[in-house]
Amino acid sequence: MKLDRRSFIATTGALAAAPAIGAAPKFPSRRPPLAGRRFTSPAVEAEIKRVGTMIADPELAWIFTNCYPNTLDTTVKLGTLGGKPDAFVITGDIPCLWLRDSSAQLRPYLHLVRRDARLRELFRGLIARHARSILIDPYANAFMEDPNARTNLGWALRDETEMKPGVAERKWEVDSLCYPIRLAYSYWRESGDTAPFDSTWNESARAIVRTFREQQRKAGPGPYRFQRSANQPTETLLGGYGAPTRKVGLIHSGFRPSDDACLYPFLIPSNLFAVATLRELAILAQQVRKDSALASDALALANEVEKALAQYGTMRLGDGSEIWAYEVDGFGNAIFMDDANVPSLSGLAYLGCMSPDNPRWRRTADAAWSEANPWFFRGRAGEGIGGPHVGEGQIWPMSLIIRALSLRDDATIRRCLQTLMATHAGTGFMHETFDKDDPTKFTRSWFAWANGLFGELIVHLANTRAAVLKEAL
Repeated sequence: MKLDRRSFIATTGALAAAPAIGAAPKFPSRRPPLAGRRFTSPAVEAEIKRVGTMIADPELAWIFTNCYPNTLDTTVKLGTLGGKPDAFVITGDIPCLWLRDSSAQLRPYLHLVRRDARLRELFRGLIARHARSILIDPYANAFMEDPNARTNLGWALRDETEMKPGVAERKWEVDSLCYPIRLAYSYWRESGDTAPFDSTWNESARAIVRTFREQQRKAGPGPYRFQRSANQPTETLLGGYGAPTRKVGLIHSGFRPSDDACLYPFLIPSNLFAVATLRELAILAQQVRKDSALASDALALANEVEKALAQYGTMRLGDGSEIWAYEVDGFGNAIFMDDANVPSLSGLAYLGCMSPDNPRWRRTADAAWSEANPWFFRGRAGEGIGGPHVGEGQIWPMSLIIRALSLRDDATIRRCLQTLMATHAGTGFMHETFDKDDPTKFTRSWFAWANGLFGELIVHLANTRAAVLKEAL
């Protein structure tokens, strides 16, 4: 039987029943023993203790101490290449590096890099790995540890696209090139460290801008093409390129951050993310690399895409209120929905693409968290946003975490925390999805991005809304 990614996740990520929580101690650690941890950071361990003492609810504290270090405990491999750090960070139950996931997985530790030299090595190593991976193929979303190895992902073996050694999967997603920029920029701002920004990194940055311009498709469809034989239409692209578009300056994306195919190729959250990260790239190019040409090119592209977003990226709800669309085609067709994976419409404030007080974003986020969004679900276990990747009735904890990270309303944040605590199915970890009526039915018991994002939320609350953590939930 051919195993696709959904089947793989279903067979490796779900539990038949929730494990019992031991009575003594009531919440035993689910972390690997110290000798079995892939990476340890004194700064992270100190942060776990600091934040843990601020959490009144023992179960919430337990989930935090399991989740926050999960990326370091289980997914990191740090070595050297050419005398410089080299880091390979897997997603969890899929042993490959996704540009998006690996960037997001390290984000929760950014504020600690000045306190821990080895943690800085890890960031340097991942930034370098990203640069080399992008130069292998800027259209790929996932990579093998061995840059000379062919993919071993069963669902990608027969894809009709230009698969190169080192590439695990080749789904073109705009956000796959945004995330490495964001990681590099945020690391530099937090640490002041310029060591990662060598000529290889600079070449990869130029490849990012070049690829974004190619995918504006002003002079033809561009070099990327992808098709896959699968029983899900979201696994392949119409004609290899996706639906027709009017070339208006927006960047085409073959797939969403969920790895599902776009209905209309102009994915608005990803284009907004591209604008923000291109401007960050321009700052890095100018201030760190002294590459004025790259800085000018990145800034010009950001301005062009921003102008196109203002003209083509919005739509109106039935009541006439203007919101951001999810996807458009440039001909006037648009869809409104939201998907839990980030960048999403709900996650635009979290990503810094706009202020949390922006009226259009607030209207958009409210609509996404309502029946106006076909992928919003409410059931006995809770409410939240899912997406086509797993299917109807499946809520992603990530959507609840992003909502709590984006809003300033304590009551809403508490409700999100209560749902997250009620739906981890006794495991002490976040999952990809849980059934809206039965949280013991879930996918991906080892999903490091969701675990780290939950940890990031708790640290954020400890630093900004400590009273929420000091109350019983």
